Formats: sequence, C-alpha cells, structure tokens
Amino acid sequence: MFGQRKKIKEILQHGIAGDKVTIMGWVRTFRNNQFIAIQDGSSQRNFQIVMPEGILSESDLKRITTGASLKVKGEVVNSTGKGQALELKATSIEILGDSDPEKYPLQPKKHSLEFLREKAHLRFRTNTFGAVFRIRHSLAFAIHQFFHERGFIYLHSPVITASDAEGAGEMFRVTTLPLDQLPKTEENEINFREDFFGKSTHLTVSGQLEAELAATAFGDVYTFGPTFRAENSNTTRHLAEFWMIEPEMAFYDIEDNMNLAEAFIKAIIQFVLDHNKEDLDFLAERLAEEEKSLPVDKRSEMGLLEKLQLVCREPFERITYTEAIEILQASSYYKKKKFKFDVQWGIDLQSEHERYLVEKHFKKPVIVTAYPEGIKAFYMRMNADGKTVAAMDILAPGIGEIVGGSQREERLDKLLDRMEKMNVPTAEMQWYLDIRRFGTVPHAGFGLGFERIVQFVTGMGNIRDVIPFARTPKNCEF
Repeated sequence: MFGQRKKIKEILQHGIAGDKVTIMGWVRTFRNNQFIAIQDGSSQRNFQIVMPEGILSESDLKRITTGASLKVKGEVVNSTGKGQALELKATSIEILGDSDPEKYPLQPKKHSLEFLREKAHLRFRTNTFGAVFRIRHSLAFAIHQFFHERGFIYLHSPVITASDAEGAGEMFRVTTLPLDQLPKTEENEINFREDFFGKSTHLTVSGQLEAELAATAFGDVYTFGPTFRAENSNTTRHLAEFWMIEPEMAFYDIEDNMNLAEAFIKAIIQFVLDHNKEDLDFLAERLAEEEKSLPVDKRSEMGLLEKLQLVCREPFERITYTEAIEILQASSYYKKKKFKFDVQWGIDLQSEHERYLVEKHFKKPVIVTAYPEGIKAFYMRMNADGKTVAAMDILAPGIGEIVGGSQREERLDKLLDRMEKMNVPTAEMQWYLDIRRFGTVPHAGFGLGFERIVQFVTGMGNIRDVIPFARTPKNCEF
C-alpha cells in the first residue's frame, strides 16, 4: 500500500527514534552491502538506510544500484554517523525498479551542466536540479499567494492569438494549412481565410492586452502562463518558450506600479529565504565553488544569500533613463571604452549597461523610468515632455533587466497617434481601443519573466537550467 509512505523531509524535520515508517525513493549510493543512501525528491538531503544482514538475497543485493527505486519499511533510530541525526533500520526492502549500472548515466560523481542538459529527463534527480526546481515551485506558489492576498483575480489569457502585444514580429505561427500546398489569394498571398481560425494566428508573446481588458472590470488582475518568442538567440538569457507573470491594475500610475513591483519582488524572494534554506545553502555553496575558477574581476562581490537578503532589505534605487545615460557616460568603463555597445541618449540599454548600474554604481537593484518613446511599445503613456514614456524597468545584480512595465496610455487620441506612428493596425485592435472609449481610467502593469527570477534566486548562470525542458533554436527535445 503506497499511501502509507512518509516523505524523507518529514522524517528529517519531525521524526523521532522509534517511529515505524515506510519510505520510497531512488538509490544514490550503496556501500558495504549495508548502508543505502536514498532520495525521494522532498529534501536536499539523502536519508540513510541501515540494512541488517540476510534481509535480501545475494541476487537482490546486486540489484541495489544507483538509480534503482526501493520501498523500505523500518524503524527510525538515532544515527551514530556524521551528517545525520536519524537513520532507518530496515525490516523489509522491496526493489520496485531496477537501474542498469552499465547504462544509467547519472553515477555518483560530479557532472557538468552541459552534460546534464543533454539528459534533461534525468537531471531532476541531481542535487543541483533538485534544489533549482524546488525553489521554482516555491516562487510560483509565492507569486499566487502575493496576488491572492491583495485581492487580484487570476486571469488565463489565450495562448493562441491574432494580436501582437509587443509589435516585434518575432512570433511562432499557428496554422492547419497544408504546408506543401498553401492556398493563395488572387494577389498570390497566403489565404488565411481557409485556415482553422479564418485569419493569421500565432503563439502569444504576452498576456498584457487581454489583462488590460479584465482590469477595467475587476480592478486588479494578473496572468501567469507560457509565452513564446521566435528569436534566433542562442544566449544564456533567452528561451523560445518561457513563463510570464503580468499583473495589470486599474487606477494605477507609474509610481503605484513601481511600488507594487518592488514589493512583489521582495515578497517572493523572502518566501524562498524562509522556506528553502537547505536548497539555497546548497546552491550558494555551489556558486561560491564555481566562482573560484573565474578571474577575480569576474567574481560576484557578494554571495548568493547575501545578494538575496540585500534585495529584500534595501529600497530599490530609482533613476530616470536620462540619469542612467549620464551615469554611464561619466563612468570609467565608458571613458576607457570597456563597454561593447555605445552609450548615447536614445539607445536601448544593453545588458552590460544595466549590470554596470546595479553591480558597479549603485550595488543594489535599480528602477529606471522615463525611456525614450522610440524604443518602447505603442501602449505606453506619453509623458508631458513629448519625448519619453511612463515606462519602468527593474534591473537586478547578475542578470540585468528582470521586470519591464509601464503606465498604459489611457487617452484614446494619444494612443491612436502612437499606433499610427508605429504602424500598429487599428482596425484589428478595436476591442483594445474600446476600453479607452467606455470608461477609460489610468492603469498600469508590468511583466516578470519567471525564468529570470528563478535564475536570479538560484544563482544559475544559464536560463536553460531553470526550466524543465528548454526550447531554444534547433532544440525541442522531450
């Protein structure tokens, strides 16, 4: 009966000597035909099983190999060994699944992250990825809790859409048309009227526009779902499929938006600090060890835990885009030409610029506001200066931009002007314009790439290591 099993985490936290328990998990190591280290995924730590002589036959002993799954009944006893207070003295062991030691790729030794990416279906079983994905779970839970406690409505925005929220054009098309014999119009263009939806559709890049609609009814809403970008970017910061959290709030201005975003980031990081100490300690130690191989000037100035505690403790610095450009141009990095990309008013800040601001200049998270209108999306509210929009980006140490948001343009005439200037088709967006026609209100929102915050909290250097199965150019395994 499997429902009687106890999870290792529960035994380690609340178990007492004399408890009779049943545990199940996967073998990590087996030594001296007596000591089995077992893992069930609930904790960073293994649990030691002491197996009395004669409990298994010689043939079954040979089946206890790394990766094999076991069901073990026994008595919790005080441990005399180092590293654990309790262990399990087995009274019966059942081998549920064998693991051929000649073929199982995750033997008890250190594996590179590159190797584990090729074994993504098995890498959850390692200490590193066990910690990463338990923290990913905690962050997801904390996100829902944060918004629920503040009265937000959770909105499921569509994955398939005919609108482009970003105007970037880098989208995955959705179609049922036969690719070997596409129907054409008289103008020799693809006839999407014959497609499943009767028009050109694609996978969503954002749930923001739909969230704006809901915010004008419920006040405060948020989406949390998959989004897609068909960018041919093979970098440590980009994925073709990723998850986004996008709150949208009626009766909010840019200041309210910044306040909420800062409180949000602090709250979800604090949740992980409070609930994932074991996993964070392991990842902090792993990161510190990894950085020993880097040149001194490439190492982080603070450890993982120190960085997370700083974010939760210190108010975020707030500067305008213009002030950011002035700081960068006055820096020794700019004067000594250490930046790869030039720094001039009107450019889109690059990751190296963002990281300089947070890591070298302010040494804490920074919120940059009032960006030039030419580098931001059509829906952002025009400022009184006629040159900038009420946008805000939150920059974090080690990663750069982690949140992007804005006060939305609620004035119909201004929005129409911006859409015309940026060649956004108004005929297809009448549903979006209607919320400016019928009871328009100041409103704002932001987007947080979920994998970016997981990457920040875990200290992992590659975004492909914080999502279960990465979707990247030329890669769609599993």
